[in-house]
Amino acid sequence: MPEEEKKRSWFDGLKSVLYGMAGHDMARYALKTRGSMEHLFILITMGDLLGIPILPPYYSLRLLPYVVPQISTWKRRMLREKDLTDALA
Repeated sequence: MPEEEKKRSWFDGLKSVLYGMAGHDMARYALKTRGSMEHLFILITMGDLLGIPILPPYYSLRLLPYVVPQISTWKRRMLREKDLTDALA
C-alpha cells in the first residue's frame, strides 16, 4: 500500500510540473481573453451608463438580467485611471 501511495504522489507531482510547463500560460491567457471579451460585451450593451450609446435601448434592456451582476465591477474598471504599468500586467 505505501508503494502505491508513493507512485501516485510522484505521478501527481509530475502532472503538476507538466501542467505548469505547458498549460498554465495558456489557462491565464484564456482567462485574460475571456475578461476582455466580457468587458467589450458590457461596453456594447450598457454603454449608455457611460454616455456611449451603441445599441438601441430595447436590446440593452433585453440583455440587462444577464449583465446586472457584473455592472459594478465593470464601471469601476472603466472609470479607473490607467497608467503605463497597467499595460505591462
